[in-house]
Amino acid sequence: MMVAASDILARDTLGAFCRHTHVALDGAAGGPLRGLSFGVKDLYDIAGHRTGFGNPTWHETHPVAEQTAIAVQRLLDAGARMIGKTHTDELAYSLNGENRHYGTPVNPRASARIPGGSSSGSAAAVAGGLVDFALGSDTGGSVRVPASYCGVLGMRVTHAAIPLDGAIPFAPSFDTAGWFADDAAVFERVGRVLLADDAPARTPRRFLLAADGFGHADPAAASALEAAMAPLAVLLGPPEPARLAASGLDAWMNDFRVIQAFEIWATHRDWVSGLHPDFGAGIGERFAWAATITEADAMAAGARRLQIRRRMDELLAGDAVLAIPTTVGIAPLRGTAIRELEIWRNRCIGLLCIAGHAGLPQISLPLASLDGCPLGLSLIAARGNDTMLLELARRIRAA
Repeated sequence: MMVAASDILARDTLGAFCRHTHVALDGAAGGPLRGLSFGVKDLYDIAGHRTGFGNPTWHETHPVAEQTAIAVQRLLDAGARMIGKTHTDELAYSLNGENRHYGTPVNPRASARIPGGSSSGSAAAVAGGLVDFALGSDTGGSVRVPASYCGVLGMRVTHAAIPLDGAIPFAPSFDTAGWFADDAAVFERVGRVLLADDAPARTPRRFLLAADGFGHADPAAASALEAAMAPLAVLLGPPEPARLAASGLDAWMNDFRVIQAFEIWATHRDWVSGLHPDFGAGIGERFAWAATITEADAMAAGARRLQIRRRMDELLAGDAVLAIPTTVGIAPLRGTAIRELEIWRNRCIGLLCIAGHAGLPQISLPLASLDGCPLGLSLIAARGNDTMLLELARRIRAA
């Protein structure tokens, strides 16, 4: 049933919710999420409505959706109330959260700084208390980055663990669903619904620390995160240092960018080339670069991705949990030059690509701060151990 449009749009002083694609829906009369409200990133379809995907030309040139995305429907069927669509970066091709057409949502916990993207509106809405939780998506860090910058819980799941039917594809071999919440118990309940998994979670058996991951972050950020790991050590014991990438995380980052760009161009080439949409700074340049990636480039990077996957499978065998910084530091200031943001983005991808390459679940926990700004610590587990991370996050927050 449709609900009033004026409610969230009148209360949204953060610029988190879309005006041009607004839709609100009541959930089922009962269920595990009854009484909770949520926002939906504007790349998930809602039957009878257009999906904006962060760009007005996309909105104008695509028909209304015939079906509601499976992930959204699961939340509605579980009793949660959808109160609106949330902003995303243009075609989700950014980690900043800045959109030249619709503005930059306010980061409620670091207002002078960007919220992160591309699930910018969803993270801001949760951090600002506008919703109990929000649905996002994560290909290269689009949930994990804004979760870290805005100081909330955020997760990308095992690749293909949540169906993406009714979500606009981007780079399909990396695309996953994800969500945000501020309350760890709510976060776990939402995850159980989205994953359709109510089985007992596995117990972590080993606790690892990514030495080269902490070395990849800014020194001050790494120090703040290491100091914030006390609750994990109490629950899991002292961490064992582990080195992930013999070739270096920058090499893993380069391979990720090549494969991602090749898939993005294959997915959206016809629309971009045919309409030449008006993109904001940084977005158009990324599409132009993606068009130069050859199949040979992608295949070579893909072969190396298989080696990365094997390395991570070995490391995380036996129900291990790996701690790593979510990003290389706190959110950049609003108004930072595009060139500086691009360098920062690529440095962050050096950390974010690990789970992407190997199709692993990763959760960002708001356990640290630096200069008064939030800073996320991530836990990564083996494929399929999503609920183990959810239960562990609840235990950590309780501690």
